[in-house]
Amino acid sequence: MLMRYYLLQPNNLTPTEEVDCRHVLELEEEILQAKFWKAPIAVHKEALFVMDGHHRLAVAKRLQLRVLPAILLDYHGVRVDAWRPGEIVTPEIIFAMARSGRKFPAKTTKHVFDAQFPECKIPLRDLGYDRDKGP
Repeated sequence: MLMRYYLLQPNNLTPTEEVDCRHVLELEEEILQAKFWKAPIAVHKEALFVMDGHHRLAVAKRLQLRVLPAILLDYHGVRVDAWRPGEIVTPEIIFAMARSGRKFPAKTTKHVFDAQFPECKIPLRDLGYDRDKGP
């Protein structure tokens, strides 16, 4: 299945997990050094909550990007598991969390995708990055 990415506004997306601040800063440095955005995030196509890519979304917000690449999916062809043994995560639980405005702890949900994500190599300036405005 050929997947496409779309350019979405970061503030329109709902995160469902907390992030590790250290990892966000490391990823931000990596992205700034590359000067390109290389991996789209996975977003539920109707509810617009983040399935995979919470740390990248946090970086996009820190860099004040106007848009970022995202794959639009639903739970047909996407399996969800929990990272921690004994924890149960289902699409229904994720929807409820997204609607509540609360977030799971970092690395709670593990989405497994049937299809491979398309590569992207988008210059940060094309996503609205302004070096003079950024962190």
